[in-house]
Amino acid sequence: MRTSSTPVARVSDDSATTAAGWSADLRLRFEQRAGRCVLAAREHGGPLRVQRPLYQEGDAVCQVIVVHPPGGIVAGDRLALDITACTAAHALLTTPGASRWYRSIGPEAAQQVALTLEPQAVLEWMPMESIVFDGARVDQQLRVDLGEAARYIGWEITCFGRTASGERFEQGLVRQRTRIYRGARPLFVEQAQLDGGSALLDSKAGLAGYPVSALMVAAGYEAAGEVLQAMRATPVTGDDLAGVTVMPEVTITRYLGRSAQAAREYFTALWQLLRPHMLGRQAVVPRIWSC
Repeated sequence: MRTSSTPVARVSDDSATTAAGWSADLRLRFEQRAGRCVLAAREHGGPLRVQRPLYQEGDAVCQVIVVHPPGGIVAGDRLALDITACTAAHALLTTPGASRWYRSIGPEAAQQVALTLEPQAVLEWMPMESIVFDGARVDQQLRVDLGEAARYIGWEITCFGRTASGERFEQGLVRQRTRIYRGARPLFVEQAQLDGGSALLDSKAGLAGYPVSALMVAAGYEAAGEVLQAMRATPVTGDDLAGVTVMPEVTITRYLGRSAQAAREYFTALWQLLRPHMLGRQAVVPRIWSC
């Protein structure tokens, strides 16, 4: 019987590497052991890694930084993350920097994230933004499966074009799908496709001329009363737009803006409001965000 909290790792570097791109996968399992959440199992193939677990909030919350060493995602790349939080475990995952999706003249690049939360588990998935270069072809999928009394907070921030250099998303496509289930029951399902140069980039029914689109979902929690009022009263930058919607077991925030950093700061402010009520724990900003 293994009693150490040291993660069990199986490392494989035999993932497919071809002219069409990299295939990389990362599998993590978090367990609650005697009041401490531990990274109990870790498997990876290809260029996806995690740094050592951090305990910035003490033993109860295991914080992990997911690293993609190449830094950018090119045509044909396939990234897959499969993360399980076992019963009563609490893990927070983030990334050290923005993901860059490069221009493609052929195949799509894809990322699939599967998050499984067993009963009473908590998982927070808060990556840095995705920067989609003009001409990129992107397929992003997120699926969250919640066990009984499990709770999830996560966000996705997408910047269309490199705004610092004045680039617009004139070619390519971005396909995004988010699915959150409690057992067999869907709590939140959304899918969208944006083609480069589409009228939706400027339409009020689409991005309304804003290059940054972001979504934050708290599942297993319905904001109400003072918390909901405070969320809706949280200011945005300049003429950026945001709205908070409450559905059965889900609180959804949408954001349109001109800066990925502003979007992240806005979502962080909402997270700091939500977390004490939803999880009974004050929000402690990961140190990596200030590096």
